[in-house]
Amino acid sequence: MRAERDYSNLLNVQVNATMPYEWSIGRHGSRFFQEIKEKQSFVGTRCPECEQVYIPPRRVCGPCFLELDELVELPTTGTITAFTILDYPFIDPSTGEPRAVPYTYGYIRIDGADCIFSHMIDETDPNKIAVGDRVRAVFKPREEMQGNIQDILHFEIVD
Repeated sequence: MRAERDYSNLLNVQVNATMPYEWSIGRHGSRFFQEIKEKQSFVGTRCPECEQVYIPPRRVCGPCFLELDELVELPTTGTITAFTILDYPFIDPSTGEPRAVPYTYGYIRIDGADCIFSHMIDETDPNKIAVGDRVRAVFKPREEMQGNIQDILHFEIVD
C-alpha cells in the first residue's frame, strides 16, 4: 500500500511560452489546397479496390489499407448530412478572435465522394436549413487566397 503524500507545499510555476511549429500536409493535402487556391475546385482520392472516393484526399484507404494514388476531380456542391447551429463562441485558431455567434457547422457529402466534409454553412435560421439541403462552396476572392481551409468561406444553400 502506498503512503499518502502531502503536495500542499509544492511550488507552482506558470510559464507562457510560444511554441511555433510547422506541419506538412503531404502530397495529397498540398494538391487539395492548390486546387482550391488556383481553381476554386476540389479533388479527392479514389481507392483502386473498393472505389471509395475521399475528400479531403488521403493517402491510404482505411477499409482496404491500400495506398491511394488516383486523384479525382470533384464538384464544389454537395448535400447536408448533419448540422448544428451554435450560440457559443470559441476562439478561431486561424484568427485568434472569438467566432461571431450564431454560426452553423455542418457535415456535407460532396457530390461524387463517399465520405463527409465538415465546414461552415452560411444559414443560421433553423427554419431555413435541413438535412438533405443542397449546398455549394463559396470561396474567398482569388487575390486573398492563402492555400488553406479558410479559403473556403462557407457553404451556401442552393435551390
